[in-house]
Amino acid sequence: MMAETLLDKIWRAHTVRTLPSGQTQLFIGLHLVHEVTSPQAFQMLREAGLKVRCPDRTVATIDHIVPTASQLRPFGDALAEEMTVHLVRNCKEFGIRLFDLDSGRQGIVHVIGPELGLTQPGMTIACGDSHTSTHGALGALALGVGTSQVRDVLATQCLAMAKPRLRQIRV
Repeated sequence: MMAETLLDKIWRAHTVRTLPSGQTQLFIGLHLVHEVTSPQAFQMLREAGLKVRCPDRTVATIDHIVPTASQLRPFGDALAEEMTVHLVRNCKEFGIRLFDLDSGRQGIVHVIGPELGLTQPGMTIACGDSHTSTHGALGALALGVGTSQVRDVLATQCLAMAKPRLRQIRV
């Protein structure tokens, strides 16, 4: 019998079921949300009449569009202000924790997990940000996902996906 890898162990612990397509329905323990990839996902929930399945497992922060010169609102950049307004509204409507600019916990979405102790070894994490996989350094299975998958996690707290392939690296 071969030894299990960390991926094998996390995958097995978070598998809800195998879908008819052969994909796995994987439970997501922490969903990180930000202002860029979430507005469309929340709108898709509204249009389908759905609620956020596990708002207590979802954390939002404003990170991609925060001006460096001044964080006073309204932002001078109208699009940045609009995205911020949408995230604040969506978090209130769907009961999601928001680490807003004045919260003392706001930061870069893929950094706040480790900084605030949200990221834990053995957990599954999803976020609409390609840097999400960096949580893997802390022993988590962390997945950067697209807007449709952000919607799926909001609605079901799960992702349908194939198990990632492994590559052994020797140093």
